[in-house]
Amino acid sequence: MTAAPSVWTSLPGLAYRIAYHQVGPWRTRVLEAGEGAETLVLLAGTGGHLEAYARNVAAFAQQYRVIAYDYPGHGWTTHATEDLELDAYVEHLAGLLDVVDVERAHLSGESLGGWVAVKFAAAHPERVGRLVLNTPGGTMATPEVMERIRSLSQAAADDPTPERVRARLEWLMADPASVTDELVEIRRAIYARPGFAESMRHILCLQDPEVRARNLITEAELAAVPGPTLVVWTSDDPSGPAAAGMQMADKVPDGRFELVTGAGHWPQWEQSEQFNKLVLGHLAG
Repeated sequence: MTAAPSVWTSLPGLAYRIAYHQVGPWRTRVLEAGEGAETLVLLAGTGGHLEAYARNVAAFAQQYRVIAYDYPGHGWTTHATEDLELDAYVEHLAGLLDVVDVERAHLSGESLGGWVAVKFAAAHPERVGRLVLNTPGGTMATPEVMERIRSLSQAAADDPTPERVRARLEWLMADPASVTDELVEIRRAIYARPGFAESMRHILCLQDPEVRARNLITEAELAAVPGPTLVVWTSDDPSGPAAAGMQMADKVPDGRFELVTGAGHWPQWEQSEQFNKLVLGHLAG
């Protein structure tokens, strides 16, 4: 099997480990760093991979045991052969925590990762500490946004040229120059894996209006989130207005909202210093 490359020019001098763990049927790629008493799990977005947090791991690992991983069907984890809805991601996260011997963790999820984090927290409140929901999905179903995600993502997976992969990544950013050549090459290597284009089709089922509707976060699930929750939105998020994040923060029992300017869908990448400070402050309480 081809070795997985990594965007680790962002982690000079940091000791980290990348391993594969069998979680149910999924051979799952996992990064770990740090030796803190508490664990922070980082969850990326649709079609993404753990390198989305390359600019954050070093800061977080100074205080926490940090785990970032590739979802089922994503990154270098086993390809999906059937549609993946939210219950599959929640079940996989529970299994992963068991495998890496984590009873309880803080969760920081971007886009799909925020969606998974809320669903997981509602289903397993005893396993969750604090949440960071970073431009989270799961509360909106905007047809033009869903179609844009579907078309850009599938085009990049079907024909992973630098131009198509870059177009998908630039859609996420406020400043297209934020997309580095290194990041493009990481994603190209993943998308060029034999069978990944079909896996992407199963990942993108959540962009189908009917499938999405039955997976949306409910008001009851927001109300069931057990711990303090930070909702981060941005000035230039392409998935929806900041008002969506404000409404989510209002519906979580102990929610707080923060706006990051000069960023699109990846504030953890474009405004990493500010994002890291917000997250660490929130986790410290």
